[in-house]
Amino acid sequence: MTREALPPVVRRFLAHLVAVRGLAPRTAEAYGRDLADLVAWLARRGGTSPERVGEEELAAWLRSLRARGLAPSSRARRLAAIRSFLRWLREERVRDDDPARRLGAPRRARALPRVLSASEVEALLAAPDPRTVAGLRDRAFLELLYASGLRVSELATLRRHQLDLRRGLVRVVGKGNRERVVPVGRRALGALRAWLEAADARGGRRSEYVFPGRGGGPITRQALWARVRKLAIAAGIPPDRVSPHVLRHSFATHLVEHGADLRTVQLLLGHRDISTTEIYTHVARERLRRLYDEHHPRA
Repeated sequence: MTREALPPVVRRFLAHLVAVRGLAPRTAEAYGRDLADLVAWLARRGGTSPERVGEEELAAWLRSLRARGLAPSSRARRLAAIRSFLRWLREERVRDDDPARRLGAPRRARALPRVLSASEVEALLAAPDPRTVAGLRDRAFLELLYASGLRVSELATLRRHQLDLRRGLVRVVGKGNRERVVPVGRRALGALRAWLEAADARGGRRSEYVFPGRGGGPITRQALWARVRKLAIAAGIPPDRVSPHVLRHSFATHLVEHGADLRTVQLLLGHRDISTTEIYTHVARERLRRLYDEHHPRA
């Protein structure tokens, strides 16, 4: 259904998204596609206008999306678009009720994060060449990622004053400007000292960042991703299986596998809600089951 074929009230809503809310035209187009699906479904059911849609019709429409095989994430996105449309209708005093109020969002299947095995992590950490300055840098940031579970954005913007090499701690400012202090292991500390000494020995203006990019500012996340992928190839690991965030997942999963309690892992990762951290118990169980199936003679 083209935008011109949409009912006038829907076209006004889409214009509002761009002009008032400041959404990108492509985002507004996505809203339009989701609303067009409801409009077409209502037309086939007898022609109820979208601004007059009722709760039972919305529930039936959601069931039809499921019957058509749409994934929970796609159904949730379409419902979110309808909720936004209905909220705008109330703001415009077109209607004063909310027929979507009691409709629950489709539950999304939670995919387990990708994780490297301990041997794969060892191979990746051994991939940089410590005889070069670039190799010392790469080894230092890989060791720190795996030792502390930092997010790639936290690593990229990490400043020297946030490191306490004497006590083996790193102070991180994470999401929501929340601060946490994370211990750093002996091997990571050694790699960091070697890298910082080599960086300072090059002369020139010293950057405040632990891993500076060009011009002395923070290295970009894209540059870190590219280095990790290149090092994965050198380690014999498929590059599509490795990223800075995979090292964060591996850090957390290996801690859980070796007996760390979830509250501790939550604090180390900087999760606000422990339900976010609980995914790593599922990862550990899945890995244990896979190892059992692969190695037990009567599995």
